[in-house]
Amino acid sequence: MSLETLQFVLDGLMRRYRERVPDVGRVISLMKREGLISRHEDIENDHIAFRTMGVPQLGLQSFEKIFLNLGYKRRDSYSFEEKKLNAFWYSPPSPQFPRIFVSELRVPELSEEAQRIIRSYTDEVATDPVEQLDRNDGVAIDAFLHQPLWRMPTLSNYLRLAEESEYASWVIYNRYYLNHFTISVHNLPAPFNTVENFNTLLETNEIRLNSAGGKMKISGDGLLIQSSTVAEMVNAQFDDGNGGIVAHSISGSYVEFAERRVLPEFQSLPADQVAREHRRDGFETSNADKIFESTYSEQTRQK
Repeated sequence: MSLETLQFVLDGLMRRYRERVPDVGRVISLMKREGLISRHEDIENDHIAFRTMGVPQLGLQSFEKIFLNLGYKRRDSYSFEEKKLNAFWYSPPSPQFPRIFVSELRVPELSEEAQRIIRSYTDEVATDPVEQLDRNDGVAIDAFLHQPLWRMPTLSNYLRLAEESEYASWVIYNRYYLNHFTISVHNLPAPFNTVENFNTLLETNEIRLNSAGGKMKISGDGLLIQSSTVAEMVNAQFDDGNGGIVAHSISGSYVEFAERRVLPEFQSLPADQVAREHRRDGFETSNADKIFESTYSEQTRQK
């Protein structure tokens, strides 16, 4: 396991993500203008997230091998009953790297038609592709995470999946594309070191936030507070079903913001001595459930 390889992979993910998600540049420019950071490298990336299809040769059990080999450790599991999703989070080999959150769609719980559509694409991947991947080669990993896994979907299949699961339609088009990265606001200068105040700054500058479940998603213990932008719309190309190409606007990726408060047993620590291990770790099902909806049409059509 090489930390240099991991850094190369993360850099590749973030480079493409910044190019595709204009809100990233807008937020970073705003933070610089307000004197919160001097350069984008000053941002602490709390976590990044990926979505997968839960079929035998893909899904969590396949995808996680990439990052387990790079030193990550699997931690807590989560279940999202209404959205038919499973998820795990993974802790990094060193504190300078982000946590990783990976979810998968429980495909067998969908309608027979939706399952048939999904498998018509995922069956093109005959075996677990990660088994053939050199997981010690940063260039190979970077290429894999940004390559198509199956043929271009038809617009009719995309729209049919979206009727039943907007998560499914997102993955059928975006595959392993980075779903979001997360700015740790608790380490920013006051008063913008809380999600509440940071949200106000964003909205004052006309950056729209996901309102599902409220703009601030707060864990039961009150120690994890999250918010997110609404996903950027991207002009996507689909197979028109007749050998041609048709364009359609779909949701892409978004930016998340997290405030991890100091655990009760460390409240007496001076602020300059508080490190990552002194703050609330992990994730919260109720928070994540609503963050998923940053790519859902109920949010994106408000833009």
